[in-house]
Amino acid sequence: MFKSVAIFCGSKTGRDPIYEQHAKDLGKLLAQNDITLVYGGADKGLMGTVANAALKQNGKVIGVIPELLKELEHQHEGISKMYIVADMHVRKKMMYEMCDAAIILPGGFGTLDELFEMVTWNNLNIHNKKIILLNSAGYYNFLIGHINNMQSQDFLYTDWKDQLKVFETPDAIFSWMDANKNQNLPG
Repeated sequence: MFKSVAIFCGSKTGRDPIYEQHAKDLGKLLAQNDITLVYGGADKGLMGTVANAALKQNGKVIGVIPELLKELEHQHEGISKMYIVADMHVRKKMMYEMCDAAIILPGGFGTLDELFEMVTWNNLNIHNKKIILLNSAGYYNFLIGHINNMQSQDFLYTDWKDQLKVFETPDAIFSWMDANKNQNLPG
């Protein structure tokens, strides 16, 4: 159903070991299902973990890294294809253009920026790609609560659950994908 998926996640691994485990599981599942991984190009944090797990299964991995982050995020040297771009805006736009869907793992401000830009673009009909939130160990519970508050306070134009799918494990994501593989999911 999806030929390529953009992964947005932290350049750190976080405190809970489940974040790293889910990144490994996700990279493995993407490769096993012949889905190209498009990600931020780093060889550290959850970004490096998901890429290395996909590579270990002979998956195709495409990185997009801004020039200013080549050193800070440790540009990955062993992936299928690397694009070095001018800035974060070009990185996000290029990643969006190369993917059929996006999966958001735990991360910091940059990850949230990427998540909300994609959701906003869906809301404005700039694209209609599926956006999947991997809520590892309840990492995004407070964010989901706030989004529910935005909905209940009538600041959203549509039901956010139509734009953003939330799953607790990588296996649950792939079970959902398998159950919906004959449907026109992107969008």
